[in-house]
Amino acid sequence: MSAATRVLCHKTLRTVPLVLGIAAVLGGCTAQVRVAAPAPVYVAPAAVVQVNEAPPPLPVYEQPACPEVGWIWTPGYWAWSGGGYYWVPGTWVAPPRVGVLWTPGYWGWAGGVYVWHVGYWGPHVGFYGGVNYGFGYVGVGYAGGRWVGNSFAYNTSVTNVNVTVVHNTYNETVVNNTTINRVSYNGGSGGVAAAPTPQERMAERENHVPPTAVQQHHVQEAARNPDLFAKANGGHPTVAATTHPATFSGPGVVPAKHPAGPAPAIHPAASAPHPAVASQAAAPHAPPAAHPAGTNPPVARAAGPARPAAKPGQPSAAKRPAHERGRDENRS
Repeated sequence: MSAATRVLCHKTLRTVPLVLGIAAVLGGCTAQVRVAAPAPVYVAPAAVVQVNEAPPPLPVYEQPACPEVGWIWTPGYWAWSGGGYYWVPGTWVAPPRVGVLWTPGYWGWAGGVYVWHVGYWGPHVGFYGGVNYGFGYVGVGYAGGRWVGNSFAYNTSVTNVNVTVVHNTYNETVVNNTTINRVSYNGGSGGVAAAPTPQERMAERENHVPPTAVQQHHVQEAARNPDLFAKANGGHPTVAATTHPATFSGPGVVPAKHPAGPAPAIHPAASAPHPAVASQAAAPHAPPAAHPAGTNPPVARAAGPARPAAKPGQPSAAKRPAHERGRDENRS
């Protein structure tokens, strides 16, 4: 090997570690690059049923007492089958896991039809059309209870629990400025005018758990009961609520009441104008610091019409104790 060749090889050998070192440094720099994630997009709950007829008004009923510690109330609603609307009674159910709350399903007017949005379980309560299902589901969030660690605590001001058996309770006044009516759907002619709040949009992007097998069985059994169809009961089901899912007879079954006032008119889709469903003028959510994680403090929306005057000898709703107002009827 000539002297010139030995010098060239020596320079080459010295260059190789330098090149490898530069590549390693560049590789390390490349690993530290952070790419901004795209902004999350709001996705509405899956809609599975579309109907041309608006659902009937919500029936008025009392809430049966909670039968098991840890069970959570799921409000009743009108479902649809080939025979028309039928009532799925409100009932107590065991949550699929600790820390989740129930977001009720709701009917919403869109594209000339009434669309059903399925309910789900999640760490926070999402949008359910602004429908006032009662018993803590006042149109926004859930004020009937909250998770405290691994235990569920019940708000006795709006929830019917036997405090001699259930000890995880508290009493917190629920501020409800939602219009007092029995409307069971969002949008359309005569429907609730509400759009998701920022908090509800955030809840919608969380991981959700679908209705449990017990809940699905409850709906299936309701569909098999001819007495629960609106055509048969005129909007007043004989089983409006029950203590246990799919149990429609015996103790713990609550029938619907006949309300004193007229029911809201039902508007078929053919005559209902397509509205631009705007956000309600509502106060912001209560500060999260005042409530434990996993709870949804109620949010005041625009105040509705005044309640009718009380009958002679009967105290007004404002003067009655909070626990009686919350338990006596479904404020929808």
